[in-house]
Amino acid sequence: MGLLIESKIQKWGNGLGLRVSGVMRDIPQFLVDTQVTVEVLEDGFIVKKTQPSNHNLPFSEDELLKGLDENTAHSELLAQPLKSEIIE
Repeated sequence: MGLLIESKIQKWGNGLGLRVSGVMRDIPQFLVDTQVTVEVLEDGFIVKKTQPSNHNLPFSEDELLKGLDENTAHSELLAQPLKSEIIE
């Protein structure tokens, strides 16, 4: 378990705010514009950095292109651009 820090929820405009400062900012290295996920619980909430998403794809781009060359690309199956889409 991590550190326990006492803080205070304060009025912030029409809402409530919790200042993220000191070790609450420094240890997880929160910076301005850090994306976070907030898990809301009955007795509080947990704030974590949002993990980069790979969109849960089963294959990486490298895996999909592995072994692909002019003989295996099946270019006849690929969509061809319309004449209106070609700029000369």
